[in-house]
Amino acid sequence: MAEHIHITRRDDLGIATIMASRDGNHAALATALGAGALPPSSAWVEGADSLLIGIAPAAWLAVTADAAPTWAHTLAGRLTGHAAVSDQSGAYVVFRLEGPGARTILQRGASIDLDPKAFAAGSAATTVIAHIGVIIWQIGDAPAYDVAVFRSFEASFRHWLAISAAAL
Repeated sequence: MAEHIHITRRDDLGIATIMASRDGNHAALATALGAGALPPSSAWVEGADSLLIGIAPAAWLAVTADAAPTWAHTLAGRLTGHAAVSDQSGAYVVFRLEGPGARTILQRGASIDLDPKAFAAGSAATTVIAHIGVIIWQIGDAPAYDVAVFRSFEASFRHWLAISAAAL
């Protein structure tokens, strides 16, 4: 029995990396971002105007829908003294994978445990799929994931997705 999956490319996103200052106050940074606390490198939280994904110690990926061209610049202004901000909107392509087959298809390529007990809503990971660096985060309890891939690897990732999805 085939497992259904719906794959869409999310073209409406603004993306920026945030790297905390060495002497930065993480509580003040969280407040400036409108988050109760900053997520560790294996989770994400909602901020005031963006999703904050932990990608490394003291580093986050901020993702927002329908971003104005100046969004990252405005974010950098808000975080002056707390963090460095770099616009990554042109660097990444994000795919949303939804449906019963979403987890199955990602498990075929990712070298992380995507079992709901280990990787549930609010989880995030930086890993490799088909020799391509990706950032995965689970949206909600239903099998739905966003996967960020460097734009230069989009064609290779799409090829892997097509082959893996066909096998479902």
